Amino acid sequence: MFDRSTTLLAALVVAGVAWPVHADGQSWREATMSHRLESSEPVRAQISYGAGTFGLRATEEPLLYRVSLRYDEDAYEPLIEYSGDRLEIGMEGSGRRFPFGRRSSGGSMDLELARGVPMDLDLHFGAVKADVDLGGLALTSLELSTGASESRIDVSEPNTSVLRRAVFEIGAADFTMRRLGNLGAERIELKAGVGHVDLSLDGRWRADARLSIEMGLGALDLRVPEGLGIRIRKDSFLTSFDPEGLVKRGDSYYSLDWEEADRKVTIDLNAAFGSVQVLWIR
Repeated sequence: MFDRSTTLLAALVVAGVAWPVHADGQSWREATMSHRLESSEPVRAQISYGAGTFGLRATEEPLLYRVSLRYDEDAYEPLIEYSGDRLEIGMEGSGRRFPFGRRSSGGSMDLELARGVPMDLDLHFGAVKADVDLGGLALTSLELSTGASESRIDVSEPNTSVLRRAVFEIGAADFTMRRLGNLGAERIELKAGVGHVDLSLDGRWRADARLSIEMGLGALDLRVPEGLGIRIRKDSFLTSFDPEGLVKRGDSYYSLDWEEADRKVTIDLNAAFGSVQVLWIR
């Protein structure tokens, strides 16, 4: 176990900006904390945020992390622990007041992580509006889970490390992901409960890949760039499927250029109720 008070104090000394903000009778605090980048050794990072707005991107500065927070100090306190190869960032209840209603949703976390440092990254969101750009990070493992959230995930630059597997678990959410190919993952798993998933398969695929999608109740938009070969194996119940630009052979649907495509993605689709639409993009 980490010594939380020692670790948090060290973070505050490094970046040391914190001041209270009072509005509408609420006790808000704003704080910025960071840690200098001391090596390029791999890091296991676990990031969690329960309610409010969340942003993530790679930093251009020689920092392992920098986090800017706005939170109700009567309900929450920052949790920042870093030791050896492990980094944990989040918020936890302060015990002074039970968080609920407007007071629990007005906070924010803006996080920057080191560019180019090999990283196992776990992201856990609750009722969060998230805007995440994974471009520039050197991801060796990726797991992302959301609750009742609105999440936009982008991979604006190709991953600079080897990523074998990426896992996304989506609750009752509106989930959008762009440039999925830039993850460079060999296997991608996405499980969604209720909501709308908009998945774009553009970006640079390093090799052929497998994408597994499980949908409960909702709509799935698959955006496929021209030139990427796709094969869809579908197991669905009461789900409408629009296979535009695909041809059925046996139990699978293939893109017209499947045989000639330089990169191919096999999609295993298991959907219960809702709709699935294939959209071609340039």
